[in-house]
Amino acid sequence: MAGEIVTFPSNGESCEGYLALPGSGRGPGLVVIQEWWGLVPWIKEMADRFAAQGYVALAPDLYHGKTTAEPDEAGKIMMSMAMDKAATDMAGAYDFLAGHSASTGKVGSVGYCLGGGLSLFIATLKPIDACVIYYGVLPGVQPELANLTGPVLGHYAENDGWATPEAATALETQ
Repeated sequence: MAGEIVTFPSNGESCEGYLALPGSGRGPGLVVIQEWWGLVPWIKEMADRFAAQGYVALAPDLYHGKTTAEPDEAGKIMMSMAMDKAATDMAGAYDFLAGHSASTGKVGSVGYCLGGGLSLFIATLKPIDACVIYYGVLPGVQPELANLTGPVLGHYAENDGWATPEAATALETQ
């Protein structure tokens, strides 16, 4: 079952995202957060895969239509992303899922690379029931970890220059 692009409120503005619904018609919500490439087909595919497992999956478009396959451009787009706007867009995605008719009311987050750090960030801003991080850190942003309300599962590589083992260990210690 393929998803669709939806528009949801984002702190007085709006944001688009890719929504995939489970075949059962009902399930827990899941905010699926993009890598630095943007809301590319792979992230939509991941939302579809989560929906196939029973989740109401929403991948917010944090770059508002921009995507790339070029690493240099991805880095530039990521660095130009306003963290406060990304936070309101992710919070809007959370609120959309929490109130969606297909949602059980429980909402988790999962993110990859840039999205891994953002998954943790949104889990400190909203009462996320479970947070999953795939090799993500947020340079320059210190989430208020005391605000976490659910468990966090982090997946990190032993040889990663971006999300180093030392950064993962420091996060785990915090």
